[in-house]
Amino acid sequence: MRRPAATLSPHPRGGLYYEDFAVGQTFRHRLTRTVTQMDNMLFSNMTLNPQPLHIDAHFCATETEWGRPLMNSLFTLGLMIGISVNDTTVGTTIANLGMSEVKFPAPLFEGDTIRVETEVLSKRPSKSRAEAGLVEFLHRAYRQDGTLVAECRRQALMKKHPA
Repeated sequence: MRRPAATLSPHPRGGLYYEDFAVGQTFRHRLTRTVTQMDNMLFSNMTLNPQPLHIDAHFCATETEWGRPLMNSLFTLGLMIGISVNDTTVGTTIANLGMSEVKFPAPLFEGDTIRVETEVLSKRPSKSRAEAGLVEFLHRAYRQDGTLVAECRRQALMKKHPA
């Protein structure tokens, strides 16, 4: 049951508890982020990903249809979910249980700015933990021109309000 808005009390860090989410609720996150060449290089190198599609401008200019490096898709995925945390789950996530239907329908390039929306798809109390519930989110990231560049479903085990 969703608690009335007047009685919502987020976690001290700002995250919402299981009871505070409503199926169909959509968050348009305030944070946006312009991605950079440094982001791409650091992330690709930290994850030992030598794919020239992300780190070799000459290769991209001469051998790809894009003509320039694409942002690493796993960086994009992490950034999309990270942007959502302040408005939704900071301090209240017990664990991420999985991500599914991850898609990258359009490229993201250095210099692009992304914005993120999160929709609550479903929720149910945990069968094994009385103090928790499962929430399924749909995260979507858009470039500055409104083009969808990433989306995924994420299942999270969320804290319930303390008794």
